Amino acid sequence: MKSFKADYVYPVYADPIKDGIVTIDDHGKIISITNSLTDKPDHELEHHSGVICPGFINTHCHVEFSHLKDKIAQGGGLITFIKDIQKLRNADKSEILAAAEKADNEMYENGIVAVGDTSNSNISVSVKAKSKLYYHTFVEIFGFSPENAEKLFNDALALADEFKPQSSSVTAHAPYSVSKELFRLIKRYSDNGKNLLSIHNQECDDENKFYRYKLGGFIELYDHLGINIDHFRPQARNSLQSIIPLLTNRQKILLVHNTCTNLKDIYFIKRFDRKINWCFCPNANMYIEKRLPKVDLFVNQGLNITLGTDSLASNSKLCILSEMRTLQHKFPSLSLGTLLKWGTINGAEFLGIDETMGTLETGKTPGLNLITGLDGLKITPETKVKKLV
Repeated sequence: MKSFKADYVYPVYADPIKDGIVTIDDHGKIISITNSLTDKPDHELEHHSGVICPGFINTHCHVEFSHLKDKIAQGGGLITFIKDIQKLRNADKSEILAAAEKADNEMYENGIVAVGDTSNSNISVSVKAKSKLYYHTFVEIFGFSPENAEKLFNDALALADEFKPQSSSVTAHAPYSVSKELFRLIKRYSDNGKNLLSIHNQECDDENKFYRYKLGGFIELYDHLGINIDHFRPQARNSLQSIIPLLTNRQKILLVHNTCTNLKDIYFIKRFDRKINWCFCPNANMYIEKRLPKVDLFVNQGLNITLGTDSLASNSKLCILSEMRTLQHKFPSLSLGTLLKWGTINGAEFLGIDETMGTLETGKTPGLNLITGLDGLKITPETKVKKLV
């Protein structure tokens, strides 16, 4: 056994413990959590200044885009970003794999223990198979033209099988890239078995503008990509409100980014029987759109909020603490306890791994992170994370 003592231990499911001690066995399973040792331990005790918390859960990443780090200019907006991804994503397989492996190790070193990763190909299969991290792979389906919906869906099912025995599912990419026909195929499949969903949502104003009026930058994007949109009719409502009826009520759904989601959208969601979770990737939002979601609208709404890093195509690092730092800076009222909940147990619950990860509880193997450089209990530019276990 081994014990770790810190100024505070944050179990996340309960109040922080001052001068807390976490004891684990050789496999990282938690044996006990106390605020004192009545007897002198007969095993190693490490003393640390800072806060001990569970390993982080990254609910949105694209490991297969890791080779695009520093290759896409910042602040160009989502539509330009999509064009750049399409232009630059193809590279030598060895280059893509080397970057993916490096990214996987970076997440491990930054205290991440589980990842909801989005894939469009099978290139990350080998990386995930030998990783120390838990992965759930979301195989994204693209197809705004209705004609080939069934083929695209069947191809996605076959790709998801390539990631097994690890956890995987098929999902829509975004409202602007998936036809109603494809949404219906995904819903039918999701209604009849386990199929976790993760959908990019309202990353820019043009997405809502397209759904409301069939105007804006997406018109030019479809033309650039050679996609015929004659079949699409404007919905006179935001994209999120338009697709909610097309989604299953039998699976958990993660809406990612939510940069332009407003209070009417949130209230609209609440009227529907859907298992909605929300993921913020603030550093990617700043990288692409130079703006953040209206996070304060989501707080105190009883919503399950998680955190993601997005890919290295839109971020300088894969680090959940870095995402917390950005949120703390822009929204100072957010407490450390709230941010830790978003970065640990909420993500674990969404991914269905909360029996083993997400909180510090006896019998779990959640990983242990040490957070240092706090100002009281506020995250600062000097705050760092160190993986203890």
